[in-house]
Amino acid sequence: MSFALFAIGVTALLLAVNAHAPRHSAALAVPSFFAGWLAIELAPHLLVAEAVGIGLTAAYGGLGAWPGWAGLGAGLVGMAGTAATIVASRRTVVTLRECGAPMEIDPSETRKTSRYPISHLVLPPLCLIPRRGVRVHRNVEYRREGRLRLKLDVYRPASSGERLRPGVMQIHGGGWVIGDKREQGLPLLNHLAVHGWVGFNVNYRLSPKATWPDHLIDLKHFIAWYREHAAEYGADPDFLCVTGGSAGGHLAAMVALTAGQAEYQPGFEDADTSVRAAVPFYGVYDLVTPGLWPAPMGATALMQRMVLKKSFTEDTEAFVKASPIAHLRPDAPPFFIVHGSHDSLVPVAEARRFAERLRETSRSPVVYAEMRGGQHAFDVFPSYRTARVVEAVERFLTGLHRQHAEGVQGHAEGARRPSVPGEITDSVDGGPVG
Repeated sequence: MSFALFAIGVTALLLAVNAHAPRHSAALAVPSFFAGWLAIELAPHLLVAEAVGIGLTAAYGGLGAWPGWAGLGAGLVGMAGTAATIVASRRTVVTLRECGAPMEIDPSETRKTSRYPISHLVLPPLCLIPRRGVRVHRNVEYRREGRLRLKLDVYRPASSGERLRPGVMQIHGGGWVIGDKREQGLPLLNHLAVHGWVGFNVNYRLSPKATWPDHLIDLKHFIAWYREHAAEYGADPDFLCVTGGSAGGHLAAMVALTAGQAEYQPGFEDADTSVRAAVPFYGVYDLVTPGLWPAPMGATALMQRMVLKKSFTEDTEAFVKASPIAHLRPDAPPFFIVHGSHDSLVPVAEARRFAERLRETSRSPVVYAEMRGGQHAFDVFPSYRTARVVEAVERFLTGLHRQHAEGVQGHAEGARRPSVPGEITDSVDGGPVG
């Protein structure tokens, strides 16, 4: 039992060290991510497991020899590190309050349902089950061409409303090669549906079978489909936002920044593919610029051989065009960029630079929220950090929708309301709110 206690203690210590100082080298980035992902976002559960494991092995003879005592010491230090991870996660609410987002806060109501359910934090698998008051339509086909069948899941309020509800498209990640609509974005889509949104969790073609920009073209096909069919699911065809994580964050940014670009809309060039806002999570925004990565993302075998299927050195321009940072424009929609400071797959500097450049260009709000201690894909689990971020995204998007609704109403009442020349609008992080 002494060696068992030693193994448990050392494992606890290594998990804590990796959670606070993830590895970024080519060989260790992926295992460091998986270990950190679990240890950070499921830290309360890990802490309980460590305490039980160390306590039981110590009680049943684990301290009978020196390896056991060494393991106990390592385990206690590791548990302290895990506890510190929990404290850092619970400070997420402070980070979001300081980010300056135009949150939807109505003083006339308590918004009791705005808080993420504690039961999901205790039992994370509950996020796979639709929340009370949410209805899900699965495997709705949105594109059919030959043998191609692309489907989505719809998350909507169970009760029908008098007015059409705002819509949001969720794009899953997976390095452009794996992933599915059933796996990601569930905490956010459920929470938005509880608050009157209609969410569309969309599948798209994956590499290596698909070649860039097939992925983006598919998502624009969805937007064209949404304009025609949104009302069938109680959604407003004129109000659609986009979100996604990792490769989905890259695609969400590309969707938001390339509205109406004919080369990404072959055969439906005239379709309106604009969105009202974008919320990319831990996305890839620049495939070309060195410095943020050990090597440019575009130079990796993944991008050259499987996604773009082009040589980075011989056709660098193709990788430039596939980078959201190359499509910045003054009329970009509002952005809420979310990234974890301890991301071992996509360096946090990538998001900081994108947010800074977008703020310099866009006339719309650009909000950047950095999750201190957060790993890549942190929002897959309904952790404490996920709950706070999901709540913030809901308030941000609902605030934008309210502004849109008031603007539509104001336009309709324009004949009765005199205009105010030179009227000053509020601003958020250097961009106008309206």
